[in-house]
Amino acid sequence: MFGYNKDAVPTPCEPGVTRRILTYSDNLMMCEIRFEKGAKGNFHSHVHEQITYIAEGSFSFTIAGETSIVNKGDSVYMPSGAEHGVTCLEAGILVDVFSPKREDFLNKL
Repeated sequence: MFGYNKDAVPTPCEPGVTRRILTYSDNLMMCEIRFEKGAKGNFHSHVHEQITYIAEGSFSFTIAGETSIVNKGDSVYMPSGAEHGVTCLEAGILVDVFSPKREDFLNKL
């Protein structure tokens, strides 16, 4: 029922990117992703729906071939199966929400 910041251990992703799993259930997962300026989230797709909130910084997102700049306070939606990637323009933090949970993330702990 509760996720505590002190318990969320960062794991490395791509260079300059770390992920912390904040909390999850079978149907939902929330993660904090920290980016250094210039770091990239490589293009990929997955079966999960994803909503991302930009908590800090500025990012260039490409989703299903459409690119847009998003900043602190903005959000984006990635449908199931949509190829997407991101470049960090200004060091920042993303809050990713997935449905259902990302088993692959849990397997990397």
